[in-house]
Amino acid sequence: MKIIKAESYQDLSRKAANILSAQIILKPDCVLGLATGSTPIGTYKQLIEWYEKGDIDFSHTSTINLDEYCGLSPDNTQSYRYFMNEHLFKHININIHNTHVPDGMAVDETKECQRYDNLVNLLGGIDLQLLGIGHNGHIGFNEPNPSFEKTTHIVMLDDTTIKANARFFPTLQEVPRKAITMGIKTIMQSKKILLIANGADKEEIVRKALTGPVTPKVPASILQFHPNVTVVYCFEGGIL
Repeated sequence: MKIIKAESYQDLSRKAANILSAQIILKPDCVLGLATGSTPIGTYKQLIEWYEKGDIDFSHTSTINLDEYCGLSPDNTQSYRYFMNEHLFKHININIHNTHVPDGMAVDETKECQRYDNLVNLLGGIDLQLLGIGHNGHIGFNEPNPSFEKTTHIVMLDDTTIKANARFFPTLQEVPRKAITMGIKTIMQSKKILLIANGADKEEIVRKALTGPVTPKVPASILQFHPNVTVVYCFEGGIL
Protein backbone atom coordinates (compact mmCIF):
# COMPACT_ATOMS: atom_id res chain seq x y z
CA MET A 1 0.00 0.00 0.00
CA LYS A 2 1.32 3.41 -0.99
CA ILE A 3 0.33 6.23 1.37
CA ILE A 4 0.70 9.89 0.33
CA LYS A 5 0.07 12.85 2.61
CA ALA A 6 -1.21 15.97 0.85
CA GLU A 7 -0.55 19.46 2.15
CA SER A 8 -4.01 20.79 1.33
CA TYR A 9 -7.27 19.78 -0.31
CA GLN A 10 -6.02 21.36 -3.55
CA ASP A 11 -2.83 19.32 -3.29
CA LEU A 12 -4.86 16.15 -2.61
CA SER A 13 -7.03 16.84 -5.65
CA ARG A 14 -4.02 17.42 -7.87
CA LYS A 15 -2.24 14.28 -6.66
CA ALA A 16 -5.35 12.15 -7.20
CA ALA A 17 -5.95 13.68 -10.65
CA ASN A 18 -2.33 12.91 -11.55
CA ILE A 19 -2.89 9.22 -10.81
CA LEU A 20 -6.13 9.11 -12.82
CA SER A 21 -4.67 11.01 -15.78
CA ALA A 22 -1.61 8.75 -15.84
CA GLN A 23 -3.94 5.76 -16.15
CA ILE A 24 -5.73 7.37 -19.11
CA ILE A 25 -2.46 8.30 -20.84
CA LEU A 26 -1.01 4.81 -20.36
CA LYS A 27 -4.23 3.11 -21.50
CA PRO A 28 -6.59 5.48 -23.37
CA ASP A 29 -9.38 2.85 -23.51
CA CYS A 30 -9.19 2.13 -19.79
CA VAL A 31 -12.16 1.59 -17.48
CA LEU A 32 -12.23 4.03 -14.58
CA GLY A 33 -14.33 3.30 -11.52
CA LEU A 34 -15.60 6.62 -10.19
CA ALA A 35 -17.02 7.91 -6.93
CA THR A 36 -19.26 10.76 -5.82
CA GLY A 37 -19.38 12.92 -2.70
CA SER A 38 -17.60 16.14 -1.79
CA THR A 39 -14.03 14.79 -1.72
CA PRO A 40 -13.67 13.89 -5.46
CA ILE A 41 -15.02 17.25 -6.69
CA GLY A 42 -11.60 18.90 -6.68
CA THR A 43 -10.09 15.91 -8.48
CA TYR A 44 -12.69 16.14 -11.23
CA LYS A 45 -12.16 19.90 -11.49
CA GLN A 46 -8.44 19.33 -12.00
CA LEU A 47 -9.08 16.70 -14.68
CA ILE A 48 -11.36 19.15 -16.50
CA GLU A 49 -8.64 21.84 -16.40
CA TRP A 50 -6.08 19.47 -17.88
CA TYR A 51 -8.57 18.36 -20.55
CA GLU A 52 -9.20 21.99 -21.50
CA LYS A 53 -5.44 22.48 -21.87
CA GLY A 54 -5.29 19.47 -24.19
CA ASP A 55 -3.35 17.28 -21.76
CA ILE A 56 -5.94 14.47 -21.49
CA ASP A 57 -8.18 12.76 -24.04
CA PHE A 58 -11.23 10.93 -22.66
CA SER A 59 -12.66 9.90 -26.02
CA HIS A 60 -11.79 6.21 -25.64
CA THR A 61 -12.29 5.96 -21.88
CA SER A 62 -15.19 4.20 -20.14
CA THR A 63 -16.38 4.87 -16.60
CA ILE A 64 -18.48 2.93 -14.14
CA ASN A 65 -19.75 4.49 -10.93
CA LEU A 66 -19.97 2.79 -7.58
CA ASP A 67 -23.54 3.56 -6.60
CA GLU A 68 -26.83 5.41 -6.93
CA TYR A 69 -29.75 6.28 -4.69
CA CYS A 70 -32.87 4.19 -5.20
CA GLY A 71 -35.86 6.26 -6.26
CA LEU A 72 -33.97 9.15 -7.84
CA SER A 73 -34.16 9.67 -11.61
CA PRO A 74 -31.03 10.69 -13.58
CA ASP A 75 -32.31 14.28 -13.92
CA ASN A 76 -32.87 14.64 -10.17
CA THR A 77 -30.30 17.15 -8.94
CA GLN A 78 -29.38 14.86 -6.01
CA SER A 79 -28.86 11.73 -8.11
CA TYR A 80 -25.33 10.52 -8.69
CA ARG A 81 -25.86 10.46 -12.45
CA TYR A 82 -26.66 14.17 -12.29
CA PHE A 83 -23.62 14.73 -10.05
CA MET A 84 -21.27 13.04 -12.49
CA ASN A 85 -22.70 14.88 -15.48
CA GLU A 86 -22.34 18.25 -13.75
CA HIS A 87 -18.95 17.73 -12.15
CA LEU A 88 -17.18 15.86 -14.95
CA PHE A 89 -18.88 14.31 -17.96
CA LYS A 90 -20.42 17.41 -19.58
CA HIS A 91 -17.07 19.22 -19.42
CA ILE A 92 -14.89 16.62 -21.18
CA ASN A 93 -14.92 14.71 -24.47
CA ILE A 94 -16.06 11.38 -23.05
CA ASN A 95 -18.77 9.47 -24.95
CA ILE A 96 -21.75 9.68 -22.59
CA HIS A 97 -22.77 6.17 -23.68
CA ASN A 98 -19.50 4.93 -22.18
CA THR A 99 -20.38 6.33 -18.75
CA HIS A 100 -22.29 4.00 -16.46
CA VAL A 101 -24.23 4.60 -13.23
CA PRO A 102 -26.68 2.15 -11.62
CA ASP A 103 -30.33 2.76 -12.47
CA GLY A 104 -31.93 4.03 -9.29
CA MET A 105 -35.35 3.86 -10.93
CA ALA A 106 -35.15 0.18 -11.88
CA VAL A 107 -38.44 -1.60 -11.21
CA ASP A 108 -36.71 -4.96 -10.74
CA GLU A 109 -33.85 -4.15 -8.38
CA THR A 110 -32.50 -7.71 -8.42
CA LYS A 111 -32.19 -7.67 -12.21
CA GLU A 112 -30.51 -4.26 -12.09
CA CYS A 113 -27.91 -5.61 -9.67
CA GLN A 114 -27.24 -8.56 -11.96
CA ARG A 115 -27.07 -6.26 -15.00
CA TYR A 116 -24.50 -4.07 -13.32
CA ASP A 117 -22.28 -7.01 -12.36
CA ASN A 118 -22.51 -8.31 -15.93
CA LEU A 119 -21.62 -4.85 -17.23
CA VAL A 120 -18.37 -4.77 -15.24
CA ASN A 121 -17.46 -8.16 -16.73
CA LEU A 122 -18.34 -7.02 -20.26
CA LEU A 123 -16.09 -4.00 -19.85
CA GLY A 124 -13.24 -6.30 -18.89
CA GLY A 125 -13.07 -5.21 -15.29
CA ILE A 126 -11.98 -1.92 -13.72
CA ASP A 127 -8.46 -0.67 -14.36
CA LEU A 128 -8.46 1.96 -11.61
CA GLN A 129 -11.14 2.44 -8.96
CA LEU A 130 -11.45 5.80 -7.20
CA LEU A 131 -12.86 5.56 -3.67
CA GLY A 132 -13.85 7.90 -0.90
CA ILE A 133 -14.53 6.69 2.62
CA GLY A 134 -17.53 7.32 4.85
CA HIS A 135 -17.36 8.25 8.51
CA ASN A 136 -18.36 4.68 9.36
CA GLY A 137 -15.81 3.17 6.98
CA HIS A 138 -18.13 2.51 4.05
CA ILE A 139 -16.78 2.35 0.50
CA GLY A 140 -19.38 2.83 -2.16
CA PHE A 141 -22.51 2.28 -0.11
CA ASN A 142 -21.13 -0.90 1.45
CA GLU A 143 -22.17 -0.16 5.02
CA PRO A 144 -20.87 -1.87 8.20
CA ASN A 145 -22.33 -5.37 8.23
CA PRO A 146 -21.91 -8.81 9.81
CA SER A 147 -20.30 -9.95 6.52
CA PHE A 148 -18.81 -8.43 3.36
CA GLU A 149 -21.33 -8.10 0.50
CA LYS A 150 -19.62 -9.48 -2.60
CA THR A 151 -21.63 -8.30 -5.57
CA THR A 152 -23.85 -5.38 -6.57
CA HIS A 153 -26.73 -5.21 -4.12
CA ILE A 154 -29.44 -3.06 -2.54
CA VAL A 155 -28.52 -1.59 0.82
CA MET A 156 -30.43 0.19 3.53
CA LEU A 157 -28.31 3.21 4.41
CA ASP A 158 -26.80 3.54 7.86
CA ASP A 159 -28.02 6.42 10.05
CA THR A 160 -24.54 7.99 9.99
CA THR A 161 -24.59 7.95 6.17
CA ILE A 162 -28.06 9.48 6.02
CA LYS A 163 -27.04 12.26 8.40
CA ALA A 164 -23.79 12.90 6.53
CA ASN A 165 -25.65 13.19 3.21
CA ALA A 166 -28.44 15.36 4.64
CA ARG A 167 -26.42 18.49 3.79
CA PHE A 168 -27.21 17.87 0.12
CA PHE A 169 -30.99 17.73 0.67
CA PRO A 170 -33.55 20.33 1.84
CA THR A 171 -34.50 18.18 4.85
CA LEU A 172 -33.26 15.02 6.54
CA GLN A 173 -36.54 13.30 5.64
CA GLU A 174 -35.80 13.73 1.92
CA VAL A 175 -32.55 11.78 2.03
CA PRO A 176 -33.12 8.37 0.37
CA ARG A 177 -32.91 5.44 2.77
CA LYS A 178 -31.95 2.90 0.15
CA ALA A 179 -29.26 2.67 -2.55
CA ILE A 180 -27.78 0.30 -5.10
CA THR A 181 -24.05 -0.24 -4.77
CA MET A 182 -21.20 -2.16 -6.30
CA GLY A 183 -20.09 -4.96 -3.98
CA ILE A 184 -16.80 -5.50 -2.17
CA LYS A 185 -15.76 -8.36 -4.47
CA THR A 186 -16.14 -6.16 -7.57
CA ILE A 187 -14.21 -3.31 -5.97
CA MET A 188 -11.44 -5.67 -4.87
CA GLN A 189 -11.15 -7.12 -8.38
CA SER A 190 -10.12 -3.69 -9.70
CA LYS A 191 -6.54 -3.77 -10.94
CA LYS A 192 -5.66 -0.62 -8.98
CA ILE A 193 -7.45 1.33 -6.24
CA LEU A 194 -7.08 4.98 -5.29
CA LEU A 195 -8.56 6.00 -1.92
CA ILE A 196 -8.84 9.71 -1.11
CA ALA A 197 -9.74 11.18 2.28
CA ASN A 198 -9.89 14.81 3.37
CA GLY A 199 -10.43 16.50 6.71
CA ALA A 200 -9.81 15.87 10.40
CA ASP A 201 -13.20 14.18 10.73
CA LYS A 202 -11.90 11.31 8.53
CA GLU A 203 -8.63 10.78 10.39
CA GLU A 204 -9.85 8.21 12.91
CA ILE A 205 -11.76 6.05 10.44
CA VAL A 206 -8.97 6.10 7.85
CA ARG A 207 -6.45 4.94 10.44
CA LYS A 208 -8.86 2.26 11.67
CA ALA A 209 -9.51 1.05 8.12
CA LEU A 210 -5.88 0.86 7.07
CA THR A 211 -4.15 -0.26 10.27
CA GLY A 212 -6.84 -2.01 12.31
CA PRO A 213 -8.26 -5.52 11.94
CA VAL A 214 -9.95 -6.45 8.66
CA THR A 215 -13.63 -6.64 9.49
CA PRO A 216 -16.94 -6.07 7.67
CA LYS A 217 -17.79 -3.70 10.53
CA VAL A 218 -15.25 -1.37 8.86
CA PRO A 219 -15.81 -2.16 5.16
CA ALA A 220 -12.79 -0.17 3.92
CA SER A 221 -10.49 -2.40 6.00
CA ILE A 222 -10.72 -5.01 3.22
CA LEU A 223 -8.42 -2.76 1.18
CA GLN A 224 -5.53 -4.05 3.29
CA PHE A 225 -5.76 -7.25 1.23
CA HIS A 226 -5.55 -5.54 -2.18
CA PRO A 227 -2.14 -5.71 -3.90
CA ASN A 228 -2.21 -2.23 -5.47
CA VAL A 229 -3.74 0.51 -3.32
CA THR A 230 -2.71 4.16 -3.20
CA VAL A 231 -4.07 6.36 -0.41
CA VAL A 232 -3.95 10.15 -0.68
CA TYR A 233 -5.07 11.93 2.46
CA CYS A 234 -5.14 15.40 3.96
CA PHE A 235 -5.37 15.80 7.73
CA GLU A 236 -2.95 16.78 10.50
CA GLY A 237 -1.89 13.38 11.82
CA GLY A 238 -0.33 10.48 9.97
CA ILE A 239 -1.95 7.13 9.27
CA LEU A 240 0.77 4.81 10.55
